[in-house]
Amino acid sequence: MITLTPTKARANLSSWLKKAAAGESVAILYHDQIIALRPIAVEALDYADMEYGINSHEMKIIEKKLSKTSRQEMLLKKSKKFAGSLEKLL
Repeated sequence: MITLTPTKARANLSSWLKKAAAGESVAILYHDQIIALRPIAVEALDYADMEYGINSHEMKIIEKKLSKTSRQEMLLKKSKKFAGSLEKLL
């Protein structure tokens, strides 16, 4: 395991993140704790819960409402299919 100070980690953070993403053990010593850098899997339901406090049951209800609204908009010709690039819009 590679253990770094925050100063050393900050100086070359991209490199350390790349190593951690590749499976190498990288950690940062913060006061009396060792904080490990490692990739984690994030699922949409996890994100909704962590960011907005929406549980899986609530997410299913939201999904149904959005699908219904989307179908209605398409039937009424109020929506268009997007074939461009989101990056270009930003």
